[in-house]
Amino acid sequence: MKVSSVLSLFLILCYLSAHQCYAGEVDVLRDFLKARRAKSTSFINHRTVIRQEQISASKCIVPQVGSKEDDKISVLPGQPSGITFAQYSGYVTVDASAGRSLFYYLAESSIDPSTKPLVLWLNGGPGCSSFGNGGMAELGPFRVNKDGKTLWLNPFAWNNAANVLFLESPAGVGFSYSNTSSDYVTGDEKTRKDSFTFLVNWMERFPEYKHRDFFIIGESYAGHYVPQLAQLILSHKKSEPNLVINLQGIATGNALLDNEAMNSGTYDFYWTHALISDEVHQGIVSNCNFSAETTISEACDEYTSQADSSQANIYDYNIYSQLCNSSAYFSNPISGFDPCSADYVFNYLNTAEVQKALNVRDIPNSWYSCSGTIGGSWQDSPDTVLPIVQELMQSGISVWIYSGDIDHILSVTTSKYAIDKIETPVKTPWYPWFFQGEVGGYAVEYQNLTFVTVRGAGHFVPSYQPGRALTMFSSFINGTLPPSLD
Repeated sequence: MKVSSVLSLFLILCYLSAHQCYAGEVDVLRDFLKARRAKSTSFINHRTVIRQEQISASKCIVPQVGSKEDDKISVLPGQPSGITFAQYSGYVTVDASAGRSLFYYLAESSIDPSTKPLVLWLNGGPGCSSFGNGGMAELGPFRVNKDGKTLWLNPFAWNNAANVLFLESPAGVGFSYSNTSSDYVTGDEKTRKDSFTFLVNWMERFPEYKHRDFFIIGESYAGHYVPQLAQLILSHKKSEPNLVINLQGIATGNALLDNEAMNSGTYDFYWTHALISDEVHQGIVSNCNFSAETTISEACDEYTSQADSSQANIYDYNIYSQLCNSSAYFSNPISGFDPCSADYVFNYLNTAEVQKALNVRDIPNSWYSCSGTIGGSWQDSPDTVLPIVQELMQSGISVWIYSGDIDHILSVTTSKYAIDKIETPVKTPWYPWFFQGEVGGYAVEYQNLTFVTVRGAGHFVPSYQPGRALTMFSSFINGTLPPSLD
């Protein structure tokens, strides 16, 4: 059975079930990676994204329906009192003939927004919601209470330091949609083109952000989206010096950057954290070659299957967290982050008055954290984006890679192994950085690249360690290394 069929069936069963469930970011990513490892014909794998014919940014201007004034949110249902920052949400058309429109949410900075940079946040999947996941459960200004109806203010929201823009991309993800069904068969190249078109048109609606310092940050499969979009922006900048997108830097968190590093790093992480036996690990080391050109052997498949099956009841976002449906779960989770938060967000964003407040158009389906159909029909995905990362490192923009150190699905080891393949010299040796007098994580500055770990953080770094994440983020956009104890 194809991945897309499995995920579609899963979503249908969840919809019909009395117990709410759906494919989350890890569910989609895991099936995506399994299909890739099996060399599924659903994917066209190549070493780098093929450059397509470039169209000038001015020709990317698309006729729009709506305006900044129409998009302004007066108040979100259940929003706490005393909110002073501006919020906007709505749609930007990226293809008028196809009827393809992408949904966004903007939380302007709570402190002097006119002087703060603009940051674009992207979640991964592929096919997962940047607004519902990143915006409502990670770094956004609000989190959803257990009642699924009210919100609480996130004191460590990233809009304390910047104006943060969340984009639902590609069409079919979150509240984004298309009137053309074939648009839901997509991939990396179409996603980066649509994201670029979105930015050009969004800045026409919000001209005050033209030429403002601009950063792109994302996690998980956005390890592809972020460098690919940055590469496209910079390529336009070379031919169009007056391009209004003033890209200053990129950052990827717990990201899929390189297939080989991801596979070898994952199983080494399992072993060093006592999640698999010495025998299984040695079997993987002896029998597996995860390079893109090598077909996985039967012996390798047997050992990796044993390793994977032993992880079945471990929370994928954080190896030390309780499961949402576990009998051990109570109101105060060990991690400090409620593993059932996704359920609360699902309930909130599928409320009619919430969708009205967010200016959501009539879309045929309910909102889901991830679109299984999109993830299952992905058409192009390179085995590695490291050549693009290296190109960006030479461009003069800031390039950061960060990892929560207890993520289970894309571990800190996978990030370290990817960086090792870049082979760039060290400028500032590995050191502990601090938040509120404690070690917040570790950092090392390479030539044109910075790597930062966040101690005690899982896959969704700002969810598990919000204060440490905000400190890291502020350092990134300010062009400094995370603070040492001195």
